[in-house]
Formats: sequence, structure tokens, C-alpha cells
Amino acid sequence: MADGLLGPAEIRELAARLGVAPTKKLGQNFLHDPNTIRRIVTAAGLRPEDVALEVGPGLGSLTLGLVGAVRHVHAVEIDPVLAAALPETVAAAHLTVHPADALRVRGDLFGPAPTMLVANLPYNVAVPVVLHLLAELPTLRGGLVMVQKEVADRLVAGPGSKVYGVPSVKLAWYADARSAGKVPPAVFWPVPNVDSGLVAFTRREPPAGADREDVFRVIDAAFAQRRKTLRAALAGWAGGPVQAEKVLVTAGVNPQARGESLTVTEFTAIAAAAKLSPPGGKLSPSGTQPEEVDS
Repeated sequence: MADGLLGPAEIRELAARLGVAPTKKLGQNFLHDPNTIRRIVTAAGLRPEDVALEVGPGLGSLTLGLVGAVRHVHAVEIDPVLAAALPETVAAAHLTVHPADALRVRGDLFGPAPTMLVANLPYNVAVPVVLHLLAELPTLRGGLVMVQKEVADRLVAGPGSKVYGVPSVKLAWYADARSAGKVPPAVFWPVPNVDSGLVAFTRREPPAGADREDVFRVIDAAFAQRRKTLRAALAGWAGGPVQAEKVLVTAGVNPQARGESLTVTEFTAIAAAAKLSPPGGKLSPSGTQPEEVDS
């Protein structure tokens, strides 16, 4: 064990002792490379006064790196066996383990309030978890997450990119995001068949003029039919193509443009314009679904 961090032998020994086998259902790929852990902690830009939130700590490899860098760590773990074992593996008074589903946690669960999200996120829920926590925890000033490389590319993509879509725009509502590098499969057990990517983000004020829920409805509608012009793609949301065009013109957006060319500020302008000329039928949770919501 190097610097108290878990290597491959320690990870396998701990898993065997707990009777834990990584499951695909929970997206468990345990990080076992001390150098990668140090790299993540450094790249996150943590301050000694920070309160870190880690989702899916697993066997505790990254947790051990975090407790030495911040004043408190909250670890949210859905697997009850792993959650129960973590306080023994990471014997730190400033660690609080929450046996919970990160997609269901609320802001009042945490005290002290988290200021940074640092996590190796399960690939299958990475985008929903990040968006949910940013919505629930206004105290987060930023973070660094490790996700599937393809998802990382989407999260940091800008308008005009082929992979720019729902995750890109919704994260941009909350924060400025950037790529912080690639992570090879060999540092995980079991070894995934894809590369991972690090995404760093810094929270900023969202665009003014419309509520988040209204803006996100516009985003979902625009990318549900991303190959269509906005005039056509927003017709269902607006109550028809004529009404959609009217809203778009009011917002200063070309009706012949496509969603992949718009910034989050322009999507906000569309939602704000709709208040001046209310569309005939906004999307409901059971309406048209976007094609890229969760990766």
C-alpha cells in the first residue's frame, strides 16, 4: 500500500474479505491505481477548507485520497455492504458515509454542506447524478468526475460539435466544464472495455430570463428531433410550427437553425420568449423524450 492508498492487491483482498464481486448492474469498476488517485485529487483543485462529496466510493480507494485533502468527506454509497465497510477501511473522523441512492438524495442530508463533487461515477447514471446534485446542492462550487470517455466528450462539448447535446447544454446551465484528461482501463478492476475521461467543472450563475425547468423543456424538445430545424423540432412544444417560429423570432434565434448550434443562453432566450407569447402545448414529463438525457 503506497501512502495509505489501495493498490491492486489490497483491492482484491478487501473485496474477497467482504465477499464482494463487482456488478455490472451497479456499474462497479473499482479504481486501484494510487497514481491515478493522486492525479484526480490534484486535478480537482481542492482546498483544505473544502467539503468533498464522493458518489460511489466502492471499496474506498479514492476516499482515502480525499480525506487527506479536505476538512470533511461525504460518501454516498448505494451498496449496503460497501457502505458498512467503508468507515473501517477509511478510519477518519471527518468521513460521513451515507447509504443511499445519489439520484434520490436531497440537500438537507449533508452537514457540513458539500462544496466540491469528486467521484468515479458509475457509467450508467453519470449524467443524471451530476445534474441532480448540481440542482440539489447550490453550495457546490465545482468538481471533478470520472466518467466513460464518450460521456466526458458530451459533457464538455460546445455548440456545433457532433456530440453536443442534452448533457452538454444542461451542464452548461450550471457550470463551465472542461476536459481534464483521459484515464486508461488498466487502472480499474474489473477492467472496463472503454476509456474513462475526467471532467472538471466550475459553477457559475445560470443565464437570466427563464426558470431552469422551462429551459430544460426547450432543450429536451430541440434534441428529441435533432436533425430537424428548430421550427419543426419545437412544434410539439410550442403548439405548432407557426407558433414555434414566432417564439424563435422573438428570441432572436433563426427558425432554420438546429439545436446543436445553440448555446444555453439562446435556449434560455427561447424559453423567455415563450412567456411573452405562450406556446400552445409545452412538453410534460410523459411527452417527447430526448435522445441523450443520461449518456
